[in-house]
Amino acid sequence: MRRLVWVAGLLAMMAAVPGVAWSQEKLAVVATFSILGDLTQRIGGDHVQVLTLVGPNGDAHVFQPGPKESAALGKASVLIANGLGFEPWLHRLEESSGFKGKLLVATEGITPLAGAEEHEGEEEEHEGEEAHEEHHDHGGTDPHAFQNLSNALVYVTNIAKGLSEAAPAHAADFKLNADKLSAEIAALDAQLKADFAAIPQERRRVLTSHDAFQYFGRAYGIEFISVQGVSTEAEASAEDLAKIVRQARDGHLSAIFLENMSDPRLAETVAQESGIRVGGELYADALSDPTGPAPDYLSLVRYNAKQLLAAMQ
Repeated sequence: MRRLVWVAGLLAMMAAVPGVAWSQEKLAVVATFSILGDLTQRIGGDHVQVLTLVGPNGDAHVFQPGPKESAALGKASVLIANGLGFEPWLHRLEESSGFKGKLLVATEGITPLAGAEEHEGEEEEHEGEEAHEEHHDHGGTDPHAFQNLSNALVYVTNIAKGLSEAAPAHAADFKLNADKLSAEIAALDAQLKADFAAIPQERRRVLTSHDAFQYFGRAYGIEFISVQGVSTEAEASAEDLAKIVRQARDGHLSAIFLENMSDPRLAETVAQESGIRVGGELYADALSDPTGPAPDYLSLVRYNAKQLLAAMQ
């Protein structure tokens, strides 16, 4: 297990190395961001070579692929994407690379939640909102489905199926690895449901710097209030900040959490103005580097849950 984590972390950083050399013995797979890269490595094992485009602590919302990513994708056999508008640059990259392999959308079969912009639009109009939607549109959906462990089981199934179709000779190994990973995910899900159920409902309210935790909140009965929308490109207005500060003061929030790939200044401002303590850092859209607390997907979920539970208790 430790070896797999190390290998996944090393491969995740390959995006920074120009001129990736694909192995002739392994299935060449490109994953769009670090969480998908980790899940793919766990399932594919020694039969796959995984290139992750947006590596540890990277922000897929604002990523801009360049010539080396295009060249690498053009020679890959499989491309694994999150979908739901998470990678707004993906279609452009596919076209520029001439990719002819199999595109696998990991969220296929998942019913997405509505994006924060859609909820806000139902309640009130925000100046400049239309301009933001033109610049970065998730299509009215929240793409962070991987934050719900039940959805992660669908990711695993889809990835295993796609790899098996691309390399049928190794399908049995892919299934074995996927079944083991699914069992670990299901066990963690059951544990977290019990852990959060033991916390009084009124304590399960926290503020975050980026609206990436709707799925996690739905799974474990937590209300997340965010400074930014589902994209880290979203900018909160002075009116938005004042409203959030009022919510923080009046809403009996347990803590405010920063995120590993977000600008912390807005959240820190809200913390100072409201008197709510900063509970720590959460990992939203990206893993940590291999030496950090969230070098793989399950570690990410465990770490986030531990931080939240400590603040609520």
